[in-house]
Amino acid sequence: MDVIHPGRFRTVPLPGYPEIPLAINPWRLTALIEAFQPDTVHIATEGPLGLMARHYLKRRSLAFTSSLHTKFPEYLYARYRLPLAWGYRFMRWFHRPAAATLVTTESHRQELSTWDLEHLVVWGRGVDTCLFSPRPRIANNQPVLLYVGRVAVEKNLEAFLTLKARGQKVVVGDGPQREALQRQYPGVIWRGFRQGQELAKAYAEADVLVFPSLTDTFGLVMLEAMACGTPVAAYPVTGPRDVIREGVSGALDEDLARAVERALSIPRKRVRAFAEDHDWRAVSRRFREALIPLKVSKRIPTGMPLVRQAH
Repeated sequence: MDVIHPGRFRTVPLPGYPEIPLAINPWRLTALIEAFQPDTVHIATEGPLGLMARHYLKRRSLAFTSSLHTKFPEYLYARYRLPLAWGYRFMRWFHRPAAATLVTTESHRQELSTWDLEHLVVWGRGVDTCLFSPRPRIANNQPVLLYVGRVAVEKNLEAFLTLKARGQKVVVGDGPQREALQRQYPGVIWRGFRQGQELAKAYAEADVLVFPSLTDTFGLVMLEAMACGTPVAAYPVTGPRDVIREGVSGALDEDLARAVERALSIPRKRVRAFAEDHDWRAVSRRFREALIPLKVSKRIPTGMPLVRQAH
């Protein structure tokens, strides 16, 4: 297997997301594909490399699959007020030639269908249940309410920061809004970006993960928290609706404070058991089974279970 990623190209930071590199010489991708001579190709994102791969494959009438796992139109609207219809017009154009477009959940598939995207199949997501696992915990004087993710407008973070719920709020993550929000909410503990064992420790120490986003298609942080035994409180929207089982792995409510209170009462062993059904090994196997031969142009039956490419 060969993964053609931005690290193999000259890059510049994506505006507003400096940790995401954009390839500025994507035309080199053609030579890399031809040198590797793949049997199958999957396009993971709609960035410069995805656009170049789409152009190359479409010109040669070669079959490929793609995936759509972020609500870019909603993000562009939240940041720049770009009309949703414009964003989804681009999405339809980009993914139309794919034999199948892999999406994260059934709710996401239904939502994308209303924007006239076609050939959508659900692929799911998984979690590393070895890294993210329960750990010995010290009893807290008050509940620890954790947020993990980008500190950016599209994450609806202020719904967490203004939440009227008992407990100490902790934010793990970084982003363009952090400096301003940290000044505005000095009573919140801001831990910055964490990964690996440090991130797993933050999940395990929390009593509830609060997931305030209204625009995520899945929210992998929810599964990571659950694997550590930490229940999740969220709004009943696309993503959380497909990941959270009420009273088992978390709570859903239009009132986030009520969701937090119900989540606090869920036994942590029950939450961990739920997460163990979402191991990456099964997810990766389904992805391999879904790949389509490069020279086959017919589309995959829409009922076929597909999964994302591991990055």
